[in-house]
Amino acid sequence: MENKVEHERIPVVRLDRQLKYQGNILKIYEDTVLANGHEAKWDFIHHDGAAAVLPVAEDGRILMVRQYRNALDRFTLEIPAGKLDAPGEPKVECAYRELEEETGYRVDSPKHLEYLMSLTTTVAFCDEAIDIFVAHHLQPSRQHLDEDEVIDVVPCELEDLENMIYTGRITDGKTIAAIMAYARKYRSSDKADDLV
Repeated sequence: MENKVEHERIPVVRLDRQLKYQGNILKIYEDTVLANGHEAKWDFIHHDGAAAVLPVAEDGRILMVRQYRNALDRFTLEIPAGKLDAPGEPKVECAYRELEEETGYRVDSPKHLEYLMSLTTTVAFCDEAIDIFVAHHLQPSRQHLDEDEVIDVVPCELEDLENMIYTGRITDGKTIAAIMAYARKYRSSDKADDLV
């Protein structure tokens, strides 16, 4: 029988963290770490967190938002989302706010926002964490956009959204995760009918 030698993992030890840039949404640090016995410089981006919401209209269509994304230099189709107003803000309250701000629809209370999933967006260098909720019993309201925001609301069939994912027309990670999780959870169990 072959002997298997188990190697002890040498922990990563952070020796220093220096703030290099602070913007409106994130802070960029340079970390000095001792990793695998070697000193290295690692980038780290801190984000206070965010929430997103998958709004389901009475007819079963999903209300998506089309907006320009500077990092990609193009328009994208996404679920509504936004950063927390403060680090300790409950994510369900953030989702409640972002739903109305971006789509012009609201729910009577956060209890009509059902938790769907949590995800970390870019684990290699950023700690951004997003909770995603499903919104049902939507009530018409009005958008409350920032002065530099241009957002169009686009109602879409679930099957069309899945096709846009498979053909590369939707590439946003949180949106893909939310749509696929929603499809898996509700299509197979007929629970989608409970949301309208």
